[in-house]
Amino acid sequence: MSLAAQKVTWGDVAKDAARQLGAAGVADAEAQARRLVEQASGYEGGEYYVGLTRGPARRQMAYLDSMLARRLAGEPLQYVLGRWGFRGLDLMVSPAVLIPRPETEILAGLAVAELARRDPPGGLMVDMGTGSGAVGLAVAAECDAARVVLTDVSAEALAVARANLAGLGRAAVRVSACQGSWYEALPESMEGTVDVVASNPPYVRDDEALPSDVADWEPVMALRGGADGLDGARRILADAGHWLSPEGSVLLELAPDQMEAAASIAQAGGLAVEAVHPDLAGRDRVLHCRRS
Repeated sequence: MSLAAQKVTWGDVAKDAARQLGAAGVADAEAQARRLVEQASGYEGGEYYVGLTRGPARRQMAYLDSMLARRLAGEPLQYVLGRWGFRGLDLMVSPAVLIPRPETEILAGLAVAELARRDPPGGLMVDMGTGSGAVGLAVAAECDAARVVLTDVSAEALAVARANLAGLGRAAVRVSACQGSWYEALPESMEGTVDVVASNPPYVRDDEALPSDVADWEPVMALRGGADGLDGARRILADAGHWLSPEGSVLLELAPDQMEAAASIAQAGGLAVEAVHPDLAGRDRVLHCRRS
């Protein structure tokens, strides 16, 4: 960036960053420029507008330039910032995990509601294929009586989840993390005791085209789910009956056009389809099954 740090304000920096992002084709350039300036300056929320009148230090300007260069090279904003919000949590994110999305906030909310309806409220919830830990940690934060297990086959992803767990506060004592593929991560002692399995498994078909900012940056293992995108869902649904408690539930985030096939898989595995829940755009997004 050509602006000299000692002669400009953060407001000037934000305008120049927005100009560069807009020229690169970033649709929400001003909003992204603000996030970068907030990160570099430390002026966030209500303090942001006060900070715009002040000048950056040299090291702050260097940090902003580094982040802006990464974003202009196509790296997603969430990875550039190294953090992203999810249901009130400020989560660490890295290219080892999927970027938390609004659709997955719905999955977490349904898991909270399912635990809340139990008598007494709470129980054991497994966030299967946890990635950043978003779903399981949100459930632990919002449901005081929930015990939560985070699982992932990826050691790198589980390291991110554990870092986020460390920042959860008192609720962290009710959360554990286990590495392994699907139910293989769980101890045998949990068979028949899991009240809710929630998962955002890989559900993109192997031949499905993705935007470059997803395909080039987010982990393939967490995106691609085989020829029909249902390899992960198949594993979760087929074995769920062995692990669920009486009246236990499975909640799966999937693509809208996969719901019918996934429901058939669930029924073949002895599960009853409770509901299909929509996302914010009204599209079928979460399959809710219950142990028969």
